[in-house]
Amino acid sequence: MDSTEVKARARALGFDLCGIAPAGDFPELNFFPQWLARGYAGEMAYLNRSAERRADVRNVLPSARSVIVTGTVYNTDRPYSTECDDPSRAQIARYAWGDDYHAVIEKRLDALLAWMREASAGPFDARRYVDTGPVQERVYAQHAGIGWIGKNTCVINPGIGSWLFLGEIICSLPLEPDRPSFDQCGACTLCIEACPTQAIVEPGVLDSTRCISYLTIELRGSVPEALRPAIGSHVYGCDVCQEVCPWNAAPPASADPVWQPRPAWDRRTTPDLAAMSDDELRRAMRGSAIRRTKVSGVRRNLSVALENLRALE
Repeated sequence: MDSTEVKARARALGFDLCGIAPAGDFPELNFFPQWLARGYAGEMAYLNRSAERRADVRNVLPSARSVIVTGTVYNTDRPYSTECDDPSRAQIARYAWGDDYHAVIEKRLDALLAWMREASAGPFDARRYVDTGPVQERVYAQHAGIGWIGKNTCVINPGIGSWLFLGEIICSLPLEPDRPSFDQCGACTLCIEACPTQAIVEPGVLDSTRCISYLTIELRGSVPEALRPAIGSHVYGCDVCQEVCPWNAAPPASADPVWQPRPAWDRRTTPDLAAMSDDELRRAMRGSAIRRTKVSGVRRNLSVALENLRALE
């Protein structure tokens, strides 16, 4: 089994991209403690608790030699929020429109890992993660050739854009690594300028405590009053910094049924969603990434969006 075979199998399992990074001590990994020290993690205490493990995948798997990184396109055939002129339209981050990516990608990674164990001449150590693991996945994605870390902090692939779910298999196999991706953002600062809350404080550095995604998903208390007007009609997450990116001007759209918008979220207005009962919301959120904020969080976000809508009347 070699890198070429692993990538071919990943493609067969539904991954759009697959690359290999060495389990090395990359310079980019060293910025994370500084980011935490600035307080940019906000209430996400789990990031501080896992900081040491996130410093190097070998802290997670001591025998690690390779990191297999996969990329999956989740973009679907719908207009961008920045193209919508209806202020009542409820804006939901594109990644949350369909099924919960954690479960979908984990299942596919499990299938890839099972195949690797069957194909391998001998046993090996491995762990797989999708977003929630103690891994600085964007750094490894860059060194696996998946794409570079853009000024908006998203991984950008020159052929596909940034509408990508990342997944990793850390393993002890000595697989041939890919060439790292290089930065192609150039002098462009559209994402920094377009951020509604000025959360991108410098190229590639996000102050989560100002980010709409943090405010509508991770934050458990009330949304700070000063930031509420800038949230507009965003009721779960925000895609503005990706929508304005030139690399996403004409991205491929996935036909995979799991990423297609659920009727409950598809081009709905904030008054429509606010009129749903708690039971209706729970049913719509079942098997969805939106479960993270719970019904109470969605209600809070809808309240802010409705307040902003009334201010326009």
